[in-house]
Amino acid sequence: MKKRLITGVLLVGALLFIAYVLPPLGVLLILAAVAAVGQLEFYALMNRAGIPVFRFMGLTYGTLLILGTGLAVGPLSYLGIHADRWEQVVLFAALMTILVRQFPQKHNLAPLQTMGCTLLGIWYVPYLFNYFTRLVFIAQPSWGTEPLGATGRSVGLYVLLVVKMGDVGAYFTGSRYGKHKLFPRISPNKTWEGFTGGIVAAAVSSVLFHVLVGGCLGVFRLTGWDAVILGLVLGCAGVLGDLFESLVKRASGVKDSGEIVPGMGGILDIIDSLLFGLPLLYAYLLLFVDGA
Repeated sequence: MKKRLITGVLLVGALLFIAYVLPPLGVLLILAAVAAVGQLEFYALMNRAGIPVFRFMGLTYGTLLILGTGLAVGPLSYLGIHADRWEQVVLFAALMTILVRQFPQKHNLAPLQTMGCTLLGIWYVPYLFNYFTRLVFIAQPSWGTEPLGATGRSVGLYVLLVVKMGDVGAYFTGSRYGKHKLFPRISPNKTWEGFTGGIVAAAVSSVLFHVLVGGCLGVFRLTGWDAVILGLVLGCAGVLGDLFESLVKRASGVKDSGEIVPGMGGILDIIDSLLFGLPLLYAYLLLFVDGA
């Protein structure tokens, strides 16, 4: 717990530095690096499970996905490069390349697993994490040396706060009151009590953030009901994301995805609860919130 607290404080400091000091290009490079490390950890888990993957190929397309999307909604937007079209091109190229790459592998006894898990590494980590790229740069005013704009900074901090407070609420509630197992086959330590505590913590955090910012996430205007709904949705998505990574780790026979973050495991252990929530937040803001 002491290591987790120290690491948590350092991570919060790093996030505030990124949000309020770094220019957009620096933020984009950090997002690409985080996704790349998380993707490498996923491929390492596949190797531990006895599944060979095309690690370099998957990592290349995953990085292109993040960098291309950021540049498409930013400095290259005047060229008519659209983020959605860029994603489609990269994902199509990844699919075709990985399928063809399997042809010369004579001694691979698990070609379907190789192709499927290489593609899953792209879809699961950089593709889902790429919605963070979209959210952070959704209304970026300029790509000079100035820090992130108000919208990207507010939305980014909002989703991180809500999801991670959901994690904290689930941990402490489950540790103190947990009796009824959630999915013991996947994660024996998770309980329904912890799940409920996490959802409540996420919803409360969302409402408090809404009050503190006066309902404004940059260009987006949240109502009180938006804050409640998003808190519940992001809380549930965080649990699902955590459960999916637990499923992958259990199949690989490991406790953590890595050791890069003291007291917390790997990068994938930190962003797993975010991955399912990011596209849901993106869709909700564009479909239901004023200012989109």
